[in-house]
Amino acid sequence: MDRFLYISMSGAKETLRAQTANNHNLANASTTGFRADMSAFQTRSVAGTGYTSRAYATNSTTGWDPTQGALTATGRDLDVGINGSGWIAVVGKDGREAYTRAGDLRVDPSGMLLNGAGLQVMGDGGPLSVPPNTSASIGSDGTISVVPLGQGIETTATVGRIKLVNAPNEQMVRGEDGLFRSTSGADLPADANVKLVTGSLETSNVNTADAMVNMIELARRFDLQVKAMRTAEENAATSAQLLRGGV
Repeated sequence: MDRFLYISMSGAKETLRAQTANNHNLANASTTGFRADMSAFQTRSVAGTGYTSRAYATNSTTGWDPTQGALTATGRDLDVGINGSGWIAVVGKDGREAYTRAGDLRVDPSGMLLNGAGLQVMGDGGPLSVPPNTSASIGSDGTISVVPLGQGIETTATVGRIKLVNAPNEQMVRGEDGLFRSTSGADLPADANVKLVTGSLETSNVNTADAMVNMIELARRFDLQVKAMRTAEENAATSAQLLRGGV
C-alpha cells in the first residue's frame, strides 16, 4: 500500500476518534458533575524499509479533566455539591461501589436515597434509607437529618451520613458507565475532610466554546486528510498509466 495513502487514511481515522471524544464532552456540557475527557495526538514513525521521513498520528484519551465545575445554587434541600476535591459513593449497576460528583439526590417511594441516575447512595454502613418525613436536609459533612412524619419541626432525627471519599486524581479511573473507581479496584474509605455545599449542584466542567472550536478544527482536519487520500489515489492511477505506456 502506498505510504502516502496509509498516512492519510490513518490520520482521518484518528481524527474521527478525537472528534468522538470531543462530541462526548459537548453532549455532557449540561450533565451535573461531569468531568471532561482529554485526548491528544501522538506522532509515530512509519515502520518498514526506506527513508524515515514519513510519520502518522494516533489519538488516545489521556485521562479526564479534574477541574471543578461551578457550584450553582438550586435552593433544593437534597441537592449537594462537593466543595473542592472528593466524591460521593454510590452503588453502580454492577453492584460495586463507585464514585460520582453528581449530587442531585432524591428519595424513591421505598425510601431509598438515589442520585439523578437512579443509583443508590452509600452511607457508612451501606445504601441509605430515609424514613417518611415532613422535611429532610443534608449537612456539610453528609449527615442526613429529617423531621419524622407527624412530628413538629422542633423534632429532628439523624438517619445516616452520606459516604464521602477522596483520593488523588491519578488513582481514580472512569468506567464505561461514567462512574469513577479506584485504580486498585478496592473501595475507598470515608474521608471526613470532604465537605458538601447544600442546596447547590456542580455543573459540568466542559468549556463549550473551546469544544465547539475544537470540533470545527477537527472537521477541517478530516476534510484535508480525505483530500490527501484522493490525491494519493490519483497519483497511483497516473503511475499505473505511465507504467502501461500511456500518457
